[in-house]
Amino acid sequence: MPVYMVMEARVKDHTTYSRYIDGLSSILADFGGRYLVRGGRTVLLNAGLKPERRQPGQFVILEFPSEVDLRRCLTSHRYREIMPLCNEGAETRAFLLKGETP
Repeated sequence: MPVYMVMEARVKDHTTYSRYIDGLSSILADFGGRYLVRGGRTVLLNAGLKPERRQPGQFVILEFPSEVDLRRCLTSHRYREIMPLCNEGAETRAFLLKGETP
C-alpha cells in the first residue's frame, strides 16, 4: 500500500532549504520514493483550525511504495547527512498518510 509524506515548511533561508530539497531528490529513488508536489504556490481554501489561522507554508508531498520504504529513507545515512540543511533552512512539520490500494 502506498504511503505519503506531507511536509509543510516555513522557509527561513531559501538557499539552504533548496540545498536540502535538491539533496533529497537524489536519495528518493533509492527507496522507491518520488515527488508528487514540490513547493509551488499554496492557496488557503479554509482557515478553520483556530490555533493555525495563518497563511500556509510551502508543501512537499512524497510518495513511497510502503511505510517500510519511507522509514528506511528517513533513517538512511544519506538522508541524515542532509537533514541539518532542512532544520537550518526552514521550520517544518511532516505527516505520514497511508494511501488506498486501487
